[in-house]
Amino acid sequence: MEPEVVEAELVLPTHMKFKKIQMYEKYPKGQARVRWKHLKQIIQAENYQNYPPDVPNYVNIESPPSMRPCKRICDVTGYEAPYFDPRTKLRYANAEVFKVIRSLPNDYVQRYLALRNAAVVLR
Repeated sequence: MEPEVVEAELVLPTHMKFKKIQMYEKYPKGQARVRWKHLKQIIQAENYQNYPPDVPNYVNIESPPSMRPCKRICDVTGYEAPYFDPRTKLRYANAEVFKVIRSLPNDYVQRYLALRNAAVVLR
């Protein structure tokens, strides 16, 4: 004996709360998307040069220099570099980058150091 199959229409909502809203539902035809404004556009639109100088805005906010030391960045990858190669004077992030640094010719090492404004004549 087979169980009886009952045909039923499932009524599903057109939009599930946990799903992302489709673009066509969020922005119907004819309606433009809201775009982010860049700082340059904000400054031009607000006419900050007409404001009094004592009113804080994007143009006149000044901050003192940071008291924290600058982060050391890997010269090859751009990640934070906790290590330093004493032979080439390059900073590196991990062992793989260290192998690459040691295999570099001297002129490439000089180029990396020049990018960081730390050009040193290596022997």
